[in-house]
Amino acid sequence: MKNDRSVLAKRMQWRARRGLLELDLFLQPFVAKHYSSLNEAELLTFEALLDMPDNTLWDMMSRRENADNLAQQQLLEKIKSL
Repeated sequence: MKNDRSVLAKRMQWRARRGLLELDLFLQPFVAKHYSSLNEAELLTFEALLDMPDNTLWDMMSRRENADNLAQQQLLEKIKSL
């Protein structure tokens, strides 16, 4: 399981590279430092966030738009707290 998690973390590190530098500045350090400690629900939420277009994700992170649900909002706050 740990080996699977490390492979998944490397994959997520790549997926967290975005077209917007602003997102890279938050997502890259978050994945590097905290991805391995996320629980299953947070992992699914993070993947859903990464599936979003850059502008939508950035608008949610910068509070121009509301997150779709409480789980997303909580994870976004965790990401921004770095």
